[in-house]
Amino acid sequence: MTEFKRIGVLTSGGDAPGMNAAVRAVTRSALLCGVEVMGIYGGYQGLMDDDMKLFTSRDVAGIISHGGTILYSARAAEFKTEEGMAKAISVCRKNHIDGLVVIGGDGTFRGATDLSVRGIKTVGIPGTIDNDISSTDYTIGFDTAMNTVIELIDKIRDTCESHARCDVVEVMGRNAGDIAIQTGLATGAVAVAVGELPFDEEAAIERIKKARNNGKRNFIVVVAEGKKNFAEGFTTRIEERTGVESRFTRLGHVQRGGSPTLRDRVTASLMGQFAVDKLFEGQSDIVVCERNSKIVAMNIGFALNVDKMFKNKLTDEDKAKISPEDLRKMEEICLERQAKKMQLYNTARITCV
Repeated sequence: MTEFKRIGVLTSGGDAPGMNAAVRAVTRSALLCGVEVMGIYGGYQGLMDDDMKLFTSRDVAGIISHGGTILYSARAAEFKTEEGMAKAISVCRKNHIDGLVVIGGDGTFRGATDLSVRGIKTVGIPGTIDNDISSTDYTIGFDTAMNTVIELIDKIRDTCESHARCDVVEVMGRNAGDIAIQTGLATGAVAVAVGELPFDEEAAIERIKKARNNGKRNFIVVVAEGKKNFAEGFTTRIEERTGVESRFTRLGHVQRGGSPTLRDRVTASLMGQFAVDKLFEGQSDIVVCERNSKIVAMNIGFALNVDKMFKNKLTDEDKAKISPEDLRKMEEICLERQAKKMQLYNTARITCV
């Protein structure tokens, strides 16, 4: 077991409900082992700026139910440079920080691996509402965001029913349609459109026509923000083609806030404790993942390449640097993830209207 005197914890990238639960678990797990914890404010920018505080157990009391992140977050372009990296490492040495737990998305993990290769032991925890980190089945904040979307769509549906309308609702997710697919299924949307999967607009129009003729008054269409420049135009075309009065709603950043659900609190706590355990075992340059309902560790470089492969961004040059065995494992993960997404997407289409 590696000896640690003090570790740091930070959150980076977009805030996500459950990040505070992860910070709490990291802090209390480390303190229980007699290791001090520095809470670093403002992500990697705060690390470079030496903006941090020595945490006690009381500093994380009561935060498990809070949305956002008590450690805040910020962009840090300088951190991507050698000068910024040197500054961050110098701050770690000055504050006697032997290891870091970083909570965020793929950009956060790229920063973590840069620190790891320079001698700062680092473990990443996936925190983003988008669920777009392909190496893990689940990211902290995803469930809370979906429940927020469901609540808002249910309210929108009340007005749609009252006025016999269709509402096209655009949800977040960056280039991933996970929020749209699952909330579309859960709210009984007449159609779900995402950027990464085919969408039959004509079939959707015909479903609305048929349902209206059968007496249906309310219609919800869920569109992922990753399907660029689509939702507003589709709203217009629905009204023109079906005669159903149609409105467009962009839910926006309300989806990132709010008290985390049970799943996000529990998953974040499990991942936080697991991250500390792995760090104290001497592991570094790893990301904590949920794979088939189990919390596991995965090399960050491997995880980032899985993400590239799943998003069709893995170049031939990248592949040439990866062993055949790792390529096979990466393909298995990508195929499994795609199959799960397609199953949900097909069920949403089959059960609509």
